[in-house]
Amino acid sequence: VLSIIRRNLINKFKGYNFKLLDIKEFNSFNNYVKQNKIDYIFHSAAYKHVPLVEDNIVEAAKNNIIGTYNIAKLAQELEITNCLLVSTDKAVRPTNVMGASKRIAENIFQAYGSKYENMNYSIVRFGNVVNSKGSVLPMFSKQIENRLPIELTHIDVERYFMTIPDASKLIIEISCK
Repeated sequence: VLSIIRRNLINKFKGYNFKLLDIKEFNSFNNYVKQNKIDYIFHSAAYKHVPLVEDNIVEAAKNNIIGTYNIAKLAQELEITNCLLVSTDKAVRPTNVMGASKRIAENIFQAYGSKYENMNYSIVRFGNVVNSKGSVLPMFSKQIENRLPIELTHIDVERYFMTIPDASKLIIEISCK
């Protein structure tokens, strides 16, 4: 997803600078952003694999919650008016640590958006992005190929799918409002 987003942004916004930073490290993140003219922050740095997050709750909380707080705070302090959080459908009525940590991240963005109305704190939720890292489709395909039953988290779980280009387009459309 990031390579398509990067390519689309480079085509649309000449001079775009693409940089990955550790959002838990506020000072280094702050220093980089201060040194560069940043117009948009796209926050997609989340731990999203449910079993790994369940086994590493503290690290997940640091990254998904504290990291998101750092981004929201930094955007406000440095007056970066466009900040987008990529969240997950699991943040809706969360039933696990990953969903709960992403819901808290959404609450942080909503709180900053309410408090600082001159800022654009946006949130987009994705379910399963086909062929992205962590998509359930390759697992389903292997189960089908091996004539195994498809493993579902719960019988009542509804899964929603979108393509990588659709996900990228949604991010860009929301960012350009």
